[in-house]
Amino acid sequence: MTAYRNTDIDGLNIFYREAGTPGAPKLLLLHGFPSSSHMFRDLIPLLAGRFHIIAPDLPGFGRSDMPPRERFAYTFDHLAEIIDRFTEVVGFDRYALYVFDYGAPTGFRLALEHPERISAIISQNGNAYEEGLGDDWNPIRAYWRDPSPANREALRPAFKPEAIAWQYTHGAPVDLVSPDGHSLDSYYLDRPDAEEVQLDLFGDYKSNVALYPAFQAYFRTHKPPFLAVWGKNDPFFLPPGAEAFKRDMPDAVVRFLDTGHFALETHANEIAKAVLDFLD
Repeated sequence: MTAYRNTDIDGLNIFYREAGTPGAPKLLLLHGFPSSSHMFRDLIPLLAGRFHIIAPDLPGFGRSDMPPRERFAYTFDHLAEIIDRFTEVVGFDRYALYVFDYGAPTGFRLALEHPERISAIISQNGNAYEEGLGDDWNPIRAYWRDPSPANREALRPAFKPEAIAWQYTHGAPVDLVSPDGHSLDSYYLDRPDAEEVQLDLFGDYKSNVALYPAFQAYFRTHKPPFLAVWGKNDPFFLPPGAEAFKRDMPDAVVRFLDTGHFALETHANEIAKAVLDFLD
């Protein structure tokens, strides 16, 4: 059974899902853009018999607080600081890390800061290599090079409901994709100032690319048990990004699924089995 909880992190409300038995091996699930811990709704029950699972909503996402931008810096460094503190509050002193999309640079920062806390990493379409970035990043790359109002405005169509739905359905068996996920994402994106928050994070994503060499050095040095399980039709994070993990961790396990970016929407059972087999 999944419990739905809130906790205060230095005055910031963080919503999270919790399942499994305290004392079991710990598993931290970190979601991506534009989703929330809701994306793990099918995965959590499949893993809860073996793990103590916690899945927070990042600040600015889902049911966690979205403080005003003038009072809260929406950067990946800051998101990682909050989640790092969150893990301490909920007692996750050593845990396996499951990361997706934005959750990857957030989680990899936690691994850089506290390598002794990370028992294993599962990356589901969570990138750390330049060759994993597809051409769909080009408008965001233009904003990195020139953060002008015009380039910022050019990114705003990414928040339209049809664009969010496309992220879920592109490259996936469409009749297996529930509309609940992308409809909920669009609901949260419709809140006042939510688009500006996300545009700030689009701009700061360049800090993640700048950290790729540091992430890769961590992989080479610490060689955590690593599973990359990837929707191979993802237009944002390409299969070469998954294969690149083996360059720094030759023992990494890389598996591809015939689906898109939000692979859990169509292949939760297959991903759960891969995670269970891997962590065994």
